Amino acid sequence: MTDARVLAKHLVWAATTEAAHNKAFNVVNGEYFRWKWLWKRLARWFGVEPVGFDGTVHPLEDQMAQDGPVWREIAVRYNLAEPDLSRLASPWHTDLDLGRPIEVMTDMSKSRKLGFTVYQQTEESFFNLFTQLRNDRLIP
Repeated sequence: MTDARVLAKHLVWAATTEAAHNKAFNVVNGEYFRWKWLWKRLARWFGVEPVGFDGTVHPLEDQMAQDGPVWREIAVRYNLAEPDLSRLASPWHTDLDLGRPIEVMTDMSKSRKLGFTVYQQTEESFFNLFTQLRNDRLIP
């Protein structure tokens, strides 16, 4: 998982650190996480019950295909800034990220050895984002 703020800091660091010039790096928040742990925490933040993975892939794009009118009702009920769900969500992109048949593990040791020490806890990245989306009236 990569918070955009960590990625931005890493790009500046790589551009301004001689030892990092012309090298490729993995860039992630810095801790080890698993979706099956994070789902429960995200659900708790929203006050909903999490549904675990049952071993079958359920593409989000299929699940959300008819949700535009439902979102429009939610947007009206909560006075949200954007009633058009297609302008807020790209389920196909989420499916690309979450539809992999394997877990992806990344390693920041190359950057760490060269001095990049920025760290961001992934659940805090999500909670910060959700808070901002609420403040901007994009989610209830």
